[in-house]
Amino acid sequence: MKSRADCRPTATRLRRQKLRSQRTVAFVPRSCGNRHCPDCQGAQALAWLSRQEALLLPVPYFHVVCTLPHVLNPVMQQNQRVVYTLLLSTVAQTLLTFGCNNLKAQIGVTLVLHTWSQTLLDHYHVHGIVTGGGWKLDDSGWQGTGSKFLFPVAALGQVFRAQFCQGLQRLFAQGKLRFHGQQRSLAAPPAFAALLRQATAKSWNVYTKAPLAGPGPVLRYVSRYTHRVAIRSRRLLALDTAAQTVTFAYKQRQPQGRDRWRAMELSLAEFLRRFCLHLLPARFVKIRHYGLLANRGRVQRLARVKAALTEAAPGPTQPSESTATPQANVGQSAQPDPEAGERGRSEPGNREGDRTVTESS
Repeated sequence: MKSRADCRPTATRLRRQKLRSQRTVAFVPRSCGNRHCPDCQGAQALAWLSRQEALLLPVPYFHVVCTLPHVLNPVMQQNQRVVYTLLLSTVAQTLLTFGCNNLKAQIGVTLVLHTWSQTLLDHYHVHGIVTGGGWKLDDSGWQGTGSKFLFPVAALGQVFRAQFCQGLQRLFAQGKLRFHGQQRSLAAPPAFAALLRQATAKSWNVYTKAPLAGPGPVLRYVSRYTHRVAIRSRRLLALDTAAQTVTFAYKQRQPQGRDRWRAMELSLAEFLRRFCLHLLPARFVKIRHYGLLANRGRVQRLARVKAALTEAAPGPTQPSESTATPQANVGQSAQPDPEAGERGRSEPGNREGDRTVTESS
């Protein structure tokens, strides 16, 4: 928070920065460089977007969102590193398993962790960009899914719920979960088991659809949140130092997609408390790639896939910018999770978010 407070003071000198890509020199304000800062990471977000666009395959892509029920928020808040890791690996393993079972192929998955809602409350969910098909397990070529359907969302939700809760039980049994303060009672096995029963009493929210106008817009949408946390500066409307309050704008979801902007006033202490809910553990990587897109050997795998797709007979192709229309999976809501972040203009980002990890399939 101190680095954020010192970021880009009103009276500051500009510093020279050499831009390697353009081989030019620019003058930029001195900034904190903190990955949680809403103002400092715009260049990194654009660089990440450029790298991901260069990796796109000429196939359909799907936008997937997996959301945890709010009853698990206390577990997430007090065990961020281990449970965030469990959430990302569970979503990845669920998607890769469906790829192996339904397509007999290894698909490509990029996941981004989000922890906030429009009002800065804790709302844990993962955005995924998934290839519409994969490389066959028998190494014989590409197996596509078509452009309108990935996997059954009801089945995805059931497997995601089961695997995540099994992972939580495993962490609890290994003594890797810690509870303190008001949540101290969850350290008792009966209380923790009751919490899991409550979490599994209802279906979990899994949303998937083919992206509008191809994968490019989805990458651009996700890139707005890869290198920042919780809120952008332009949403901050007022600070009343006398009353110690902060006013900010948020988007209120409405039926039929008629969203409206509202203003919310919070005490300064409550605003800071909500913002700090979303500070990531040190060196935690919130953007991860799996399957075909896993870091190790990715360049060689994608080159082989592109060559095979070029030589293959005509099949499902990437929708064009002018003709593609969004297609929702059968049996699912036509709207995404109403709390899953804001839409709109480009966003700044963070310093460490563009790192990749290799996960086994």
